[in-house]
Amino acid sequence: MSTPLVATNSRVKEARKLSRRSVRTERRLFLADGPKAVEGALGATTHAGEPCVVEVFATADAAERYADLLGGTDVVLVDGRAMAALSDSVSPAGVVAVCRPVDVPLRALLETSSPPLVVCADVRDPGNAGTIIRTADAVGAGGVVLTGHSVDPYNAKTVRASVGSLFHLPVAVVTDTAEAVRAVRAAGMDVLAADGAGELDLFDIDERLADNVAWLFGNEAWGLPDEVAALADHRVRIPIAGRAESLNLSTAAAVCLYATARAQRR
Repeated sequence: MSTPLVATNSRVKEARKLSRRSVRTERRLFLADGPKAVEGALGATTHAGEPCVVEVFATADAAERYADLLGGTDVVLVDGRAMAALSDSVSPAGVVAVCRPVDVPLRALLETSSPPLVVCADVRDPGNAGTIIRTADAVGAGGVVLTGHSVDPYNAKTVRASVGSLFHLPVAVVTDTAEAVRAVRAAGMDVLAADGAGELDLFDIDERLADNVAWLFGNEAWGLPDEVAALADHRVRIPIAGRAESLNLSTAAAVCLYATARAQRR
């Protein structure tokens, strides 16, 4: 680790402003909170090839605890009160990085990534979005596309829920869901919409899952509107044997993605 600097109040205040989406969008910067997120950010570059990390804030204890992680990195030391202001975690780990965005244009994602892909339409909950990114990373998916009014991928809770995976696989942000789905289909992938009333049963489509597929997931509360689901090649339901009405979105995504990974492996 380089010789640490001591943060000024103004420096902390400016970084703290990144908790607001409008400021993140204007400055094209965001915060990565915790050692896993910082580790992922330190190993990442932006689409333009710049280092992702701009600067790292840490308490003295955390700088010592994570010395191996922060080796060669300029660290700005802050006290516990300043760290609590920078972190939205109940128990801050003591290290936060200011980062440049790592999302990529949809065209670049489709040109360089292999299936399966994940398209999230109007996914609002940051925990769900981050967990889906983490699961997509775990199964070796080619990327995640956040469309419509989905949560900002740089929301602090989204970043934390991804546990570093935000920095491991391509993520694209597209305003128009229909445009994104059409682009995915044009790239040669079958789009499968996760839908409780789908005409296909997830357990019966291994052959289809083994092909080039992209999964389309909808909002936590109302799922996929009919006009969005109609853009997919097929609607797929997850069989539920018990009395549960449905599955949590991130759980449903995990089931679908691991079923796909299993079919492709076989």
